[in-house]
Amino acid sequence: MIKGDSFPRQYARTQRLTLGEPRDLKVSPDGGRVLFLRSSNGSDAVNSLWSFDVTTGRETLLVDARAVDAGTDGELPTEERARRERLREGAGGITSYATDAEFTRVVFSIAGRLHVATIDGEISTCEIPLPHSVFDARPRPKSAEISYVFGGGVWITDYSGNTRRVTTDEGDDITWGMADFVAAEEMGRHQGYWWSPDGVRLALCRVDNAPLHTAWISDAANPETAPSAHKYPFAGTPNARVDVHVFDATSGITRPTSIGTSEKFEYVSSVQWRDDKALVVGLLSRDQCSYELHEVRNDTVSVIWRDTDHAWVELVPGSPCFTHDDKLVVAGDRDGRRCVVVDGDIATHAPVQVRSIIGTNSTGIYFAGNEIADATQTHVFRIAGGKVERITEHEGVHTARVGGNTVVVRTSTMHEPRSSTRVRGGAEIKNLAETPLLLPNVTLHTVGNRAIHAALVLPVNYSGGTLPVLCDPYGGPHAQRVVSAQAAYLSAQWFAEQGFAVVIADGRGTPGRGTQWERDVHRDVAGPVLEDQVVALQSLAESTGALDLTRVAIRGWSFGGYLAALAVLRRPDVFHCGIAGAPVTDWALYDTCYTERYLGNPATDNKPYEATSLIPDAPNLSRPLLMIHGLADDNVLPAHTFQLSNALLAAGKVHEVLPLSGVSHMTPQEVVAENLLLHQLEFLRRSLKL
Repeated sequence: MIKGDSFPRQYARTQRLTLGEPRDLKVSPDGGRVLFLRSSNGSDAVNSLWSFDVTTGRETLLVDARAVDAGTDGELPTEERARRERLREGAGGITSYATDAEFTRVVFSIAGRLHVATIDGEISTCEIPLPHSVFDARPRPKSAEISYVFGGGVWITDYSGNTRRVTTDEGDDITWGMADFVAAEEMGRHQGYWWSPDGVRLALCRVDNAPLHTAWISDAANPETAPSAHKYPFAGTPNARVDVHVFDATSGITRPTSIGTSEKFEYVSSVQWRDDKALVVGLLSRDQCSYELHEVRNDTVSVIWRDTDHAWVELVPGSPCFTHDDKLVVAGDRDGRRCVVVDGDIATHAPVQVRSIIGTNSTGIYFAGNEIADATQTHVFRIAGGKVERITEHEGVHTARVGGNTVVVRTSTMHEPRSSTRVRGGAEIKNLAETPLLLPNVTLHTVGNRAIHAALVLPVNYSGGTLPVLCDPYGGPHAQRVVSAQAAYLSAQWFAEQGFAVVIADGRGTPGRGTQWERDVHRDVAGPVLEDQVVALQSLAESTGALDLTRVAIRGWSFGGYLAALAVLRRPDVFHCGIAGAPVTDWALYDTCYTERYLGNPATDNKPYEATSLIPDAPNLSRPLLMIHGLADDNVLPAHTFQLSNALLAAGKVHEVLPLSGVSHMTPQEVVAENLLLHQLEFLRRSLKL
């Protein structure tokens, strides 16, 4: 903590109080060691590699990133910058790493330079001399070689820097060993190649981006800089073609597997080795109503799992996987809730909603989930002997990592400002994050006929009466704001301390509340979402007496930005000003995978897009609206904000636009993040005449 800090400065400097927290945990197969990344303190943005001994509880610094590369990122490879953007990664130093099966070798890159750390006995680190930068380096199993991506292809090197390329150069539109845009942004697959356990075969994704349309990302503040071409799958337009090939390290031959995207299945959602010779690939149809797992064994392809849904099949983190005795474990929606399914049989019971499959070991299958009636809490469960056991006790949000018989649990609660990461039944891994300068005064509520989860954040010294209101939702699929974790309400508390009652509501479409709740936004991501925000606001006003409904603002980012603009355009009777950060304004400008899941393909039915677009609503603006957009945003393109701004100007509607030069969909820059909060506060005070 720095003397004289304000909360906005602390929040920006510490990257939302996340720096110094242990992250990217990996547990060794024998359960004896946990590797993780962590910076030296809560304001240090440079991550180093650490090891934690499960038996003794001792932490050991394996690789000091600053000692290796002076703590700078230098000129990152283009692929690494894209990976960090997809992961919303704002830190530097070591941001990812890979190990061999025995956890004796760790490979990583800093500023595109390849390093290897050996942790078998004494610790040693060396840089492998290469003539080019590297991305996604991984040790080849049972070999003293390392694979990596460079120049759109996959390479292998030994420790002396002798390299060979295992894929051919087919031009700028073809990449090997990398995830395509929608896989990384929307399906959680950030990897593009996978070694078989014996190190003999290498599965590779070949991505053909030629069918994609091109978006141009420019830096308006630096006109001498040429715009960069960004291949983007706009809704209703072609996707990239992804094919899975296998390289045989013995013969040196790369062959296609006959599995990949096709007219029926346009998405490769997952790839993994079941054993040394069996490769399992997940495929999802363009309409996302059909999902299959294809297994390739000895050049024979068989379908080992099929799932269908009238709306969409949800891709669940950690699914599929296999038990220690080779049973197939997947997650699927059954009987109104998301379940764990083992070899075709439902293994979890009502009313638990599965959020992710954590992993398996000899003691059972571990997953994260919640009771449908209370999505604010997430717990870790184990399936063993046909029974489901909850292994986390305290109220809060819990996740875990599994290796051998060791389970490491991360816990956030309403009672502590920082998370804790602890070996179950053992010691804690230190969290060096700063303590926030303010502590939330938050209460959780269930409101309205639909039992909407909502949070009300009030000033610490609140003593009664009504306050102007700031609604602060995300409100859309895959993201949840109302959780039993104190750290989730820090920025909301800062706004509360400025004299607001802050309302956060998770309406229909948000996760954790069962199958139908999520599918209530099918073909309409506007009406139900906005209606639930209004219901939550009015219900809290009635039940608490703390809300002044004559002065209501709304702010949000990404989907929340869309919701904020939607609110002031369509319900100006309720919302009196709005701040829309990186808003989607026309869903036809967003990507295929996310958008078509909820609104369908506009090439066949454009009506849901017309009904949810904000552009036709421009003449209806009667409230102050501030739109904020990073000009380097390659996810929600800046065109969203500028097209709505053009429509508003054409309609003679006064509004404000704040362009952020050089800023992407996230705002990691300290000064930008700090002053962005202050700018929003000034707008709210001015617009509500406070």
